[in-house]
Amino acid sequence: MKQKLLSVLLCLTMVASLTACGSGEKAAETEKPAAETSATEETAAPAEETTKNTDYKIAVVPKLTSIAWFQRMETGVKEYAKETGVDAFYTGPSEGDGALQAQVIEDLISQGVDAICVVPFSTESLEPVLKKARDAGIVVIAHEASGMENIDYDIEAFDNAAYGEHFMKVLGEATGGKGEYLFEVGSLTSESHNQWVDAAKAYQEANYPDMKQSGDKIETADDQSKSYDKVKEALTANSNIAAIQGSAMPDVAGAALAVQELGLSGKVKIAGTSLVSVSGKYVKDGTIEMISFWDPSLAGKAMIQLALKVLNGEAIENGLDLGVEGYQDLTLEGKVLKGQAWIDVTKDNVDDPAYDF
Repeated sequence: MKQKLLSVLLCLTMVASLTACGSGEKAAETEKPAAETSATEETAAPAEETTKNTDYKIAVVPKLTSIAWFQRMETGVKEYAKETGVDAFYTGPSEGDGALQAQVIEDLISQGVDAICVVPFSTESLEPVLKKARDAGIVVIAHEASGMENIDYDIEAFDNAAYGEHFMKVLGEATGGKGEYLFEVGSLTSESHNQWVDAAKAYQEANYPDMKQSGDKIETADDQSKSYDKVKEALTANSNIAAIQGSAMPDVAGAALAVQELGLSGKVKIAGTSLVSVSGKYVKDGTIEMISFWDPSLAGKAMIQLALKVLNGEAIENGLDLGVEGYQDLTLEGKVLKGQAWIDVTKDNVDDPAYDF
């Protein structure tokens, strides 16, 4: 009996000792200097923010994955993911087709991504599926689609009307304000392409009355070979064509090849959106007057950064700075944010290594 009593007393003594040690640790913790506590809190906040951001899954969906323009965007997405740790990835159809792009988005909805950043091939094809995405609580950020309804925000590299007008200024000056011209668009339902050429036409009618559009807009499906075939056919049928404005990245390269093969270099003036890697050789030899572009890799980063701000509940307002070159002082009109990110390339700067992509 005594032995049992001694055992119980020994256990009680040990418990009391452990409790005292614990109390001492707590006391030491609560007596920590204020400066030390503050420093701990300051280092914790960024860690929490990083964790919050890296918990998100963000998909970037281009019009198509098989051309240099959107391959450049993929580079930006991969860089962003590597630099920040955010689970951002790139996926899309290999062909320019609204239905195929919609199916990619359906798959992303099923995966339960947090945000979809999309460059619509056909805004009409995507409105229903993007509504479904938003109804599922997915944030939707668009690029080159300022008129879409089922989005949180659209981010543009610049004002689309001004961008289209500046091509017509170049072509009007190059042709002496005379002759007919062709318009090329990737798709008749590609919103940004149509905004560019519609603004260009309005500018022509106001400033170059001796010029006029030849036929309807040429639809190229963002395919250089289709641009080549259709432009060559148009030039063969109409000798009055003096200028061509291209919208999709491969358009002016296809048009330039057609112009060269028909012996019309220097006679038919060309300007439009493209990359130096695709059309630079035609700029150097004078077949293309000017190409313009914005860096798709930066556009991809800007879309992801905007998606994160929306997911984190941050204010989206005039003057927003996304920390991405060209997207540092955005103007906000409704759901559309506009940057200052376009670049013009002519013979004078085509060899600048900064534009070699």
